[in-house]
Amino acid sequence: MTDADRQTRPIGDALLRVEDLVTGYSRPVLGPLSFTVAPGEVVGLWGANGTGKSTLLNAIGRSARVFAGTLKRAPHLTLAYQSQRPVRLPVMPITGRDLLRAAGAERTEPPPRLAAILHRRVDALSGGQYQLLCVWAALGGNCDLVLLDEPTNNLDPETEALLIEILAGQRGRRAVLLVSHERRFLDAACSRVLELDTRRRGE
Repeated sequence: MTDADRQTRPIGDALLRVEDLVTGYSRPVLGPLSFTVAPGEVVGLWGANGTGKSTLLNAIGRSARVFAGTLKRAPHLTLAYQSQRPVRLPVMPITGRDLLRAAGAERTEPPPRLAAILHRRVDALSGGQYQLLCVWAALGGNCDLVLLDEPTNNLDPETEALLIEILAGQRGRRAVLLVSHERRFLDAACSRVLELDTRRRGE
């Protein structure tokens, strides 16, 4: 296989194509739902808590069950995923830069506010600082599609504004699919926002 063969090939004009998807775990939680994500898009998924947003990301990452419909990924598609509450042990004697290196995200220069704390131990960071660091660990690598689950958790208004700037900088570069119950944040951060239909199924 050549280097060209290993490159991600979109499905038509999409990296991800969801068609009439019904997904969940022991039973359906969400769907049917259809949408696409194209290269370079920052797509938001909006809905109230409990509408299945996280379940959808888990289905894309192959950890939730597909009951009906199709979920087509481009050949050789690579994913990065950041959960709602990134795990942080009480004692983590590594620096923020160490964490980025382990995630393969040290080659992209982070914004100055984040770069200023990379020398600090991870267990000494505030909740918001750690959240932003984990988001950058997902965005700073070489994955084709980044999945972000409620990335504004623990962020104060100033840090949330910084995250909006970071996500705006991803447009046209890599695809991002993020979920949030904060519509204002999604409108500011995303190139388009899809609303989940909560009238059909609930958790």
